Amino acid sequence: QPSRHRKFTQLLVTIPPLWVKRRPQWGCDMISIGQSAHPVELESAEMKVETFLPDDYRPAEDEPFMNERQMEYFRRKLLVWKQELLGQSAETIDNLQDSGRNVPDVADRASEETDRALELRTRDRQRKLVSKIDAALRRIDEGEFGYCEATGEPISLKRLDARPIATMTLEAQEKHERREKVHRDD
Repeated sequence: QPSRHRKFTQLLVTIPPLWVKRRPQWGCDMISIGQSAHPVELESAEMKVETFLPDDYRPAEDEPFMNERQMEYFRRKLLVWKQELLGQSAETIDNLQDSGRNVPDVADRASEETDRALELRTRDRQRKLVSKIDAALRRIDEGEFGYCEATGEPISLKRLDARPIATMTLEAQEKHERREKVHRDD
């Protein structure tokens, strides 16, 4: 009988600094990001291991658009970005819990409350960004990543490298924003 104290039986995938571990007692595999763990399908985790990607790899215009290496490059970039955001959120929670002290001076208390409100607004924006990252990761899994949702055309690699959560080509995004501005001005 396996030991009850042994939580993880096998390390399956390493995507620094993320990892996927088998948790048979839960009946699924887990991807750990910082302090949180999320269920994943083992098949998709094993597929990620097979794609070799050199550390200095950058997508190039002369290779086939959204080939396996480019998809893996953007997957890793998104996962690292997500982990950074989740780490910052954990720091914010710790800071907010630590800053719950009673400040006697009214001006100092107001300044601290302003700082807390700004920090919470920033974290809310990052929470929305994490959901956009998750959506981009889903598009990678579904093979739709890198193509404009409005026109179906490929989004430039430079744009995707700068903003991997982009869902439209630059031209389609500008057109969309002009339309939004017109409707907002009405």
